[in-house]
Amino acid sequence: MSSNTIFDHIRIVLCQTSHPGNIGSAARAMKTMGLKHLYLVKPDIFPDAHATALATGAADLLESAIVTETLSEALTGCAFTIGLSARKRNLSHQLINAREAALEACKIATQQPVAFVFGTEMSGLSNAELDCCQLLAMIPANPEYTSLNLAAAVQVLCYELRMTILAGKLDAEERSELATNEAIEGFYTHLEETLLKIGYINPRAPKKLMERIRRIYARARLEKEEVNLLRGILTLSVNPKKHTKY
Repeated sequence: MSSNTIFDHIRIVLCQTSHPGNIGSAARAMKTMGLKHLYLVKPDIFPDAHATALATGAADLLESAIVTETLSEALTGCAFTIGLSARKRNLSHQLINAREAALEACKIATQQPVAFVFGTEMSGLSNAELDCCQLLAMIPANPEYTSLNLAAAVQVLCYELRMTILAGKLDAEERSELATNEAIEGFYTHLEETLLKIGYINPRAPKKLMERIRRIYARARLEKEEVNLLRGILTLSVNPKKHTKY
């Protein structure tokens, strides 16, 4: 597996960025470390001359950036997603440091696309956005002053990714294909519909329980065939005579 393939399987996703300058600086940070796939989820202002100015020689990354309305769209095709958190969360996601996250992601990127997701400058990722992630990562900054600019955080993460890839210890392992983001989201939709039909969740407030369920499956890192199996069970649980392969 060439290092170029691993670099090409990594995307950086910025959610609802409020300042265009941070987008430009993030693009510059990415290019200096050899990364090129930038996704922007509902940026407040883009494109913008200030973003281009701060990108310096990385304006090409801005030109090729994919802009989406939702995080789920930005994660299309991804088999693994890591959310960056500036603080510890009262969530059941596994939380590791940026260096460990780079290693985890690069192992998967030898075969399938992965994404690192960054939240807004002021509040970071929302709980709903974190629910699209399988893992959380932190940059272990000074506990007395943890504030880190968005582009600086992107730079640190991209550096860790580059050093991990260049270390050359990422030979592709024999592993089953992980389910893509859209396959996982399809499963969650199917699961919620089934739980509503059997009366397990409150139809007036289904999201509360679904958040907890999503975090259980996020830890499992579902494979493609496992999602097919689970959806088959869901189908038969409400319609025993119907058997559908997904």
